[in-house]
Amino acid sequence: MKRKAEDDPGHRSVKKKASLESNGSQPFRQGLLQEADNYHKQYIDSQPYKHGLIQNLLEPRLLRMVRAEIQASLSFTPKETDIYRIHQSGDLANLDGLDDSSLKLLPSLLALRDALYSPSFRDFLSTVTGAGLLSGSKTDMAINVYTPGCHLLCHDDVIGSRRVSYILYLTDPDRPWKPEWGGALRLYSTITHKAEDGTEVKVPSPDCTVSIPPAFNQLSFFAVQPGESFHDVEEVYSTDLDSGTDGVDSRVRMAISGWYHIPQKGEDGYVEGLEESLAERSSLQQLQGRDDQYDSPRSGMKPYKHDDHEESESTAVRKSSQEEAPLTEDDLEFLLKYIAPTYLTPDTLESVSDTFVDDCSICLGKFLNKKFSNALRNYITRQESQALPSASEDIEKSTAWQVARPPHKHRFLYQQASSAKNKEDSHDVSPIQDLLRNLLPSEAFRKWLQLATGLTLSSHDLCGRRFRRGQDYTLATGYTGNESQLEIILDITPAHGWGGDDDLITDDEDDVANGTKNAPAEKDARSEEPPAIGGYVAYMAGDDNDDDGDTSDDNNSDGSDGVEVPPDLSTGARACRPAAQKKKQKKKKVDPAVYKATADDDDDGVLFSMPPCWNTLGIVLRDKGVLRFVKYVGRQAPGDRWDVVGEFGVVAEEDEGKGGSGSDSQRPRPDEIGHEESETEIASLGDDDDDDSSDEDSDL
Repeated sequence: MKRKAEDDPGHRSVKKKASLESNGSQPFRQGLLQEADNYHKQYIDSQPYKHGLIQNLLEPRLLRMVRAEIQASLSFTPKETDIYRIHQSGDLANLDGLDDSSLKLLPSLLALRDALYSPSFRDFLSTVTGAGLLSGSKTDMAINVYTPGCHLLCHDDVIGSRRVSYILYLTDPDRPWKPEWGGALRLYSTITHKAEDGTEVKVPSPDCTVSIPPAFNQLSFFAVQPGESFHDVEEVYSTDLDSGTDGVDSRVRMAISGWYHIPQKGEDGYVEGLEESLAERSSLQQLQGRDDQYDSPRSGMKPYKHDDHEESESTAVRKSSQEEAPLTEDDLEFLLKYIAPTYLTPDTLESVSDTFVDDCSICLGKFLNKKFSNALRNYITRQESQALPSASEDIEKSTAWQVARPPHKHRFLYQQASSAKNKEDSHDVSPIQDLLRNLLPSEAFRKWLQLATGLTLSSHDLCGRRFRRGQDYTLATGYTGNESQLEIILDITPAHGWGGDDDLITDDEDDVANGTKNAPAEKDARSEEPPAIGGYVAYMAGDDNDDDGDTSDDNNSDGSDGVEVPPDLSTGARACRPAAQKKKQKKKKVDPAVYKATADDDDDGVLFSMPPCWNTLGIVLRDKGVLRFVKYVGRQAPGDRWDVVGEFGVVAEEDEGKGGSGSDSQRPRPDEIGHEESETEIASLGDDDDDDSSDEDSDL
């Protein structure tokens, strides 16, 4: 499509006027505009919040022509962020900028856009919703295409001057959409809490209340309400492809979506300063939404205590930073119940420490020993074989799992060290609870982690998580602490087929996966591109140059902000780079600033990522502003994603310096581990049947 070399406002306005005069209300179903009162009654009685649904909105012939023009003349750009995966067109408000030859290819689409924003239909929609007058000059619409695997997660559409949201479906008219294909517009009810200051805070439920499947020529709409109009678009599910009568896969959710805005300057109903007031209200609502007092799981750092339990916490932290002892024989005996022997040897720990100090992140494969990892795998396999209730309330009543909420931030199943204590026999603690209660919060593991990273740790917060296929995710959030934070991800996803999780990557394969070397048979590889199943955890550099003002004109047709991610993350093509492939360099102090400089060569903002994999420990030093999320786990994933995560407070170097032990020379070195034991003796303390312990250091 070509655009005019010069914008001619006069020519454009004549063309728009001609289009409207020739169509008037004729594009709409006969008698529709006279039914506003009936639709208004349905609208005000709807739940969980006011929304409307109109079947057969337009004359079918017009919409069929629009669909044909879209398929023949428009192109779509695939786009993925933490909150959605879609294919989208440009803003249809810009159609007038096309040259005459391009406009001749889209006459029906142009007529449809002008009809939707015509005075008669805007008055109709204003009456139905009671939302007030709607702008005809600020058009805001785009075409979104959802193919199998595409989705849009929970949000409320509150941006700038939006007043009414709508979706007009253009699915295959000759192959009616089936609800089991997914793609439904789902609405979420809210629970009202009263804050300490007396204000009411609405929090969306983790489960949707209303599901509206797509249908050709169907219009769904609702008034945009801060903190209330929460909704998502269900994933389009993939099975055997069905071809429609037009030769296109019928499992394609095509729709025109957009917003009606408040009246602009020069229009009836324009109010000076209203748009700025709404933007301020929107920003305030978003700030209030960051208040985590109604979020779960609740974060809470627990300080480490010195061996002398009568000492105060501050004394314990100070002593630990000044007088850190190496791993004792008792520490090693305890750690060997869980950790592979190789990771407890001086040489391996020194290699881990060197790599982490250089990169501020590392992945350790086959981290847990064979005996414990087998028990853990058996437990997870049994859990996945048992069907879970569909409702969050039932899950929490009948299982050891809690449901993370609110869904516009995250949704997954979780356990904390205390969350399952009343639902599990104390003599039959699950392996996940064993990790949460015993290994990870222990003083011995703290010592090991300090030796592996060169940092001094003061506190910890732990959580076991399960991300269900077709349901769960975490959206990107930035770390706001002033001091860097150490984070671990113990990935314990047993299912194969996520991509990059089963074998070590060679240098050449790693170059291909990260885009620095061309893959052979590139054209064929694209035609056999693996499905986007998500489930990966990603750390990304924050945007220091956030745009101000209304973002609705940025072709962000999903109606929400998001962190854009490279496509190879969701397909699993990008795996953790094994530490064994990194070049060993001279040891130096950990500098959090180094972390931000470790993005890939193509500068896509990805600082660290891990696809779901089995028995792999990721360790990351997270700086202020760095974003983290777990991508939505698609229905096509080979299983649920499982992990145990931990956050650890880091004692600042200047604080250590006050005690006189802030230098590397005064910190314990990995070669100080277990003075009495040699590497061979440590390994012999492990499981006798651990056949693959000899090659575990290759998985660093």
